[in-house]
Amino acid sequence: MPERKSIISFDLDMTLLDHAIYQIPESALEAVERLRKHHKIVIASGRDMDNHYSIQFKEQLKPDGIIHMNGTKVTVDSQLIYNHIMPKELLKELLCFSSENGLSIGVTIGDLDYYTSPEAVIAHDKKRWGDMNRQFQDPFHLLELPVRTLAYIGNEEGVKCLEKRFPNVKFPMFAGKAGADVVEQEASKAEGLKRLCAYWGISVKNTVAFGDSMNDLEILKAAGIGIAMGNGIWELRKEADYVTSKIDEDGIWRACQHFNWFIDIWEKQS
Repeated sequence: MPERKSIISFDLDMTLLDHAIYQIPESALEAVERLRKHHKIVIASGRDMDNHYSIQFKEQLKPDGIIHMNGTKVTVDSQLIYNHIMPKELLKELLCFSSENGLSIGVTIGDLDYYTSPEAVIAHDKKRWGDMNRQFQDPFHLLELPVRTLAYIGNEEGVKCLEKRFPNVKFPMFAGKAGADVVEQEASKAEGLKRLCAYWGISVKNTVAFGDSMNDLEILKAAGIGIAMGNGIWELRKEADYVTSKIDEDGIWRACQHFNWFIDIWEKQS
């Protein structure tokens, strides 16, 4: 196989993974396999792709690199090339404020779930996926664990409340606006992409990023070409270089056809 000098990056949830069927559409899987011949394949997710709920998709997609948890963890194969842990003082403030105000904030580590107000997570799971059989633990045990980012489960009013209290933290909402990532201001998928570019010696101009939610905004702007899914949040779609069709309308496949990415476009242009 010739050296691959370009990167195509995909968000997971509602970009590759259709929540309606909780599967990656066959057309998206076929597109990834075709692209792999000429491009580095990267997953850029708000998830830790090594956790209990995500590793099956990591194994299915077999990416060359992964930007986990909005850029706070970056891996190539099994090698950790970047790792940032949230300061304990900030983590404690977030947990205390959320607990006192009935907001659901937390994270999954391994197969255990640590959330304040876990009833909001249970209601969210039942509405979206059915019973996820989560194993909830005391969220304040997170103070003894390496935490990179958190997730908020709830409505926009809760996000506004958190933004007012924590101006040094970003709360980019999910596409369905049923929650948000909780990320330090300096962290982003875009920074993770830049780290992979440096690691592989690839220009950021030779990258493509697909996404659907507000945590994809920075990486879509940083990439050579930023593509929003048709089901993506409006604020993201209006900033994208190209808007493809929805996830359940073969959005990944159609974008690849539109740009003729089943061969190496950068080789053609050189």
